[in-house]
Amino acid sequence: MFGLPAGRFPRDYAAPGRDAVRITLVVASVFYLFRYGLDRPVTATYALFAAIALGGLSKIPGTGRQRARTVVRLLPVSWVLVAVGTYLSVRTWSAVAGMLVVGFLLAFSAVGGPRWAGAAPGLQLLYILPSFPPYDPGTLGARLAGTTAGLVLLAASEALLFTGPDPPSYRERAAAAARRAARCATLLTAPPYTLGDAEIEAARETGQTLRSLNVPEAERPAGPGVRDRALSQTGLALRALLNRLALLTGPPCGPPVPAVTDVLNAVAALATATASRLGSGPPPTTAYDALTGARARLATYTADRPAPPPANPSAKPPANPSASTASGLPPAGAPESGTHLPSTDAPKSAPDSESAPDSESAPDSESAPDSESAPDFPPAVLREHAAVLDVADAALAMAMAADLAVGGRKRALGAATSRFWYATARPPALWWHRAYGHAGRRSVFFQNAVRLALALTAARLVAGVDTLPHGFWATLAALTLTRTTLDETRSTIRRALTGTLAGALVTAGLLALVGAHTVVYASVLPAVMLIAFTVGPVKGVGWAQGMFTLLVALVFAQLAPTTWRLAEVRLLDVLVGSAIGAVIGLLAWPRGAHDELRRVTAELMRRAAEIVVATSASVAGGTTAAAPPAAPGHRSLHHELVLAESAYAQYQSEPAAFGGGRGRPARPAVDWQAALMAAHHTLWGSARLLEPPGTGLGPAAAGSLGALGDRVAGRMLQVSAALDPGGDTPAAPVPLIDPSLADFTAQPPGAPRRYYATASWLASLMTDLTRIAGAGHGGDGEPGPRDRR
Repeated sequence: MFGLPAGRFPRDYAAPGRDAVRITLVVASVFYLFRYGLDRPVTATYALFAAIALGGLSKIPGTGRQRARTVVRLLPVSWVLVAVGTYLSVRTWSAVAGMLVVGFLLAFSAVGGPRWAGAAPGLQLLYILPSFPPYDPGTLGARLAGTTAGLVLLAASEALLFTGPDPPSYRERAAAAARRAARCATLLTAPPYTLGDAEIEAARETGQTLRSLNVPEAERPAGPGVRDRALSQTGLALRALLNRLALLTGPPCGPPVPAVTDVLNAVAALATATASRLGSGPPPTTAYDALTGARARLATYTADRPAPPPANPSAKPPANPSASTASGLPPAGAPESGTHLPSTDAPKSAPDSESAPDSESAPDSESAPDSESAPDFPPAVLREHAAVLDVADAALAMAMAADLAVGGRKRALGAATSRFWYATARPPALWWHRAYGHAGRRSVFFQNAVRLALALTAARLVAGVDTLPHGFWATLAALTLTRTTLDETRSTIRRALTGTLAGALVTAGLLALVGAHTVVYASVLPAVMLIAFTVGPVKGVGWAQGMFTLLVALVFAQLAPTTWRLAEVRLLDVLVGSAIGAVIGLLAWPRGAHDELRRVTAELMRRAAEIVVATSASVAGGTTAAAPPAAPGHRSLHHELVLAESAYAQYQSEPAAFGGGRGRPARPAVDWQAALMAAHHTLWGSARLLEPPGTGLGPAAAGSLGALGDRVAGRMLQVSAALDPGGDTPAAPVPLIDPSLADFTAQPPGAPRRYYATASWLASLMTDLTRIAGAGHGGDGEPGPRDRR
């Protein structure tokens, strides 16, 4: 209508422009009201910076209404920060100590999910602001009033201005995936008993919609609460269910036995009921019980006779069978694992893990164990039965997790404490559990918090000891310019200093020309603010720093008499803050998640190898574990997995090339998603295979299984060594099967379903391991396009 081009310009500036209008309206309203209408400059200052902090500096994800709710919830936190900062600022040593502690805690709060990670920078600003002159605790009431006014008006503008349609929630995505799974299971019960290419592709695309990277940050279930944890497990189980349904190849000879079709029909019914439950429908108790019974009958089905029906056909199996001891998550107090995705978790949010279709697995089920008798079926049929039982396991895990995600502690399906250990935990305990899992130098959340806290503390110390004029700007520069890698920090500082210099020159000329005529500053402030918050997010940090230099000069010129030297002070402060950020970035984990991801993934593979060997030996010997997560190695692997997932999430946001790639030997490209999925697959498969009862497999089957497990563990150790090599790490490949191994037989006579289920698990792990080193090369060991998907 106004002749704007329909190309890139409107698309790039549309969202920042809407945000800029909201922030400008809020800031102009509260600032002019308190500064000129009520003559309260302190209240005006805090109202202005509160709105800029959570509206401009913070990147709170979600729609306008979602952001408004977040701002309202953060209002008490903002009061505490302003009050603490005000009282601690009376002495330099107390202000510095407070900056270290509060700066770390706010940065570390990113473990709580995308919303906390997005709000953390703005909350930092709300604490930094009262930590600098004037040191006047008597103005605390005015400061809190201004903070409240700015945030309340910001929340109202977010909720009322430029509201758009809400994106599909994660529950809605999961419900759609459950309906897709029901359709796939139904198609598998009729000829040709396999899915066509179109259905397989549709199942794959539906599963992709549940990946964290394809879900808006605000919708990712990455928080530490019960519902978020359960919803994350629901998505993972659904992706695995769709994958397993797509991999079913049909019966090897003739139509499937009735027990197989009964399981698939029950899976379809349970998936449909789960979709209804995710839409706030009734609990899927009946369908869950039906699938539990159908799975138990297939597990005991033999060629000469079917499994006997229940003694009382009208009686339903319990919703939470007592024999169910499967797990997949640690008991309370153990190191945490899982996706917050950012995710999930997510510094901006929670990671998710994904593997290729033939390597993905679901959490272990809450179902009855397989029969250990040697059924009178050929090996091909036993493999089919094992695959169908895996489908049932994934469906049962899906239903249990979905019911917990919707009902919370009032769930209808009883969750076993070993698997859903968090089901009865209180929010403080869950937050502690999440924080405890990252409280160490190997966590990227911990590294980022330490790095930023040190930078803010150093800036506050320099400002206090050297009486740096307007030291607030130096600390703000350290906050906004410190990055997770030295390369990124250096590049950011270079652009920021260039922009600040340009902004300082413009500011000096404006101040010298206008002088003390505050009406001019008041007139141009809204236009400058609108341009700054529109152009900055699109053009980058250089433009943002330049425009912010001009913006703050216009604000301070209305609060106190100023000269052109204010621009000089601003440039000096940004230079000091940038130098501090660069030094801290050099000393504190300068490569960010790049090195940490390799180290933690190498340790992940070593822990997984231990579990593979132990599980293969246990199954071969007929032993079980009453509570798999308590088995040796399970808790350690859980802990390594959560560290690896958070490192991978940060790695995806960092520059692909570090240090130019010169002077260092090239490292192999890595498919990190396959590595994470191999760990998930190891835990879930081991937990399911260790369910009681357990009986011996026979000499031939036990020998073959032990040899196969040793080979898979050997490949895991080799992958670990390649990711974090020593000086003389061998490079010879470890074969999956040694042809000269005398006691290996692919199809041992009389082997039960348990043998084929374990062999299938090990084969899938080997596929994962093959994919880890099969990614596209991106130079110097950094990922190609495939790695960062």
